[in-house]
Amino acid sequence: MRKIWIGLKWAAGIVAALLVAVLLWLYLAPPDLIRVGSGYAAKIVCSNVFIAGRDPESVLAKDVQAPGHPLLRLMRVRIDASDATVRAGLFSLFGDGLAVFRRGTGCAAVPDGDLAAAAHSAASGAERVSGTEPWPDGLAISASDNAALAAALDDPEITGPGMRAVVVVRDGRIIGERYGDDVARFDQPLLGWSMTKTVTAAIVGTLVREGRLSVEQDSLLPQWEGDDRSKITIANLLGMESGLQFNESYGNVTDVTRMLYLEPDSVSVPVGKPLVAAPGEAFSYSSGTSLLLSRIWQNAFEDPREALDWPAKALFGPLGMSSAVLETDARGTFVGSSYLYASARDWARFGQFLLDDGVWQGTRILPAGWVDWMRTPTRASGGEYGRHLWLHGPRIDRPRDEEPDAGYELPEDAYWLLGHDGQTMTVIPSRRLVVLRMGLTPMKLGYKPQVLVEAVVKALGRASREGE
Repeated sequence: MRKIWIGLKWAAGIVAALLVAVLLWLYLAPPDLIRVGSGYAAKIVCSNVFIAGRDPESVLAKDVQAPGHPLLRLMRVRIDASDATVRAGLFSLFGDGLAVFRRGTGCAAVPDGDLAAAAHSAASGAERVSGTEPWPDGLAISASDNAALAAALDDPEITGPGMRAVVVVRDGRIIGERYGDDVARFDQPLLGWSMTKTVTAAIVGTLVREGRLSVEQDSLLPQWEGDDRSKITIANLLGMESGLQFNESYGNVTDVTRMLYLEPDSVSVPVGKPLVAAPGEAFSYSSGTSLLLSRIWQNAFEDPREALDWPAKALFGPLGMSSAVLETDARGTFVGSSYLYASARDWARFGQFLLDDGVWQGTRILPAGWVDWMRTPTRASGGEYGRHLWLHGPRIDRPRDEEPDAGYELPEDAYWLLGHDGQTMTVIPSRRLVVLRMGLTPMKLGYKPQVLVEAVVKALGRASREGE
């Protein structure tokens, strides 16, 4: 019996030592998957607290833990308002996720812990002005007496699970809007995720109009000199046909999650990727491509501070998008793939701006024809994609060989801005119509926003016929 007891004690000691060793390993050198989860949790909570003014525990529970990887349910966060930082980790101990808020450029994940370097990415704020005239006219939203439209916007089956905002604009006026429980006020900024890519294309357009960039420009980055990547043009990047290798899969440690949460200089991930196809010959949707565009357009400025102020000066200010915050990474590159926060009404402003071919209140901001070029399908995409614009709604459960919009009565000229977790904006020039839908709607729920756009189009079409 004594020998058995001694053996049990030895076994318990070995188990305890192994447990201590594992915990020490997790603390000192956590696996990349835990670091990605920690960085993601810190970044999302930081942005929603310091930009959107939301409750941190609500953000952690609803935005981080509920829809994401099971590992995220074990994340805990700590907020320090004195230095505007958020720390996150597995059980608050492992992973050491860190994010910091900077004036004008929002929050950045800081995987190397260098807060001083991240602080240099703050914008001056000098250009953060609203438009000279409000749109729509103040807050006097055009009231709609369209019963069919109102019924559609009040139907949760149509607006979808997790809806946070729906805004319908016709002829430059808001004719309907609805907000979900997580939106406390009309001007609360909401994350557009990959709808941000289209904003990046517009920023590039402002610099093309100024003569600082050309869509046929090549030899774009010094790291590409001396090899075939120097043949990549800005047009190739806008069309997602650079030919560069990039893994866009989420839920694990891939190129995109490493870029966003493990590298302080996020563009270092896509800039080092090799070619797997000749530029212009293959379509490959890639958030890394949008980061490359951000770095390239920022390089058009000799003064990095001027570049940090450019989105507000050239785009958000003139459009009156006073809530808009385009975030940079920890080294100052705008995360033009993913991280624009703006109120639903300000997102709708941007949609109206596209509808009007880059003109706002009579002032041309983008080159003439730029938006038409953006929504012209590229050959490499097989007609699915233009230049940082989709030509159909989200595919959701449709296989690649099926038309995503099949079965829905949608105008042929509709084009789409699409983002993670149910962010969509549909622009329909022939109907002078913009339909914005934002929310927290993971793809696994199967919701297709085509049903909302179809319902809006039918309701407005019926009203037009009845008015004849």
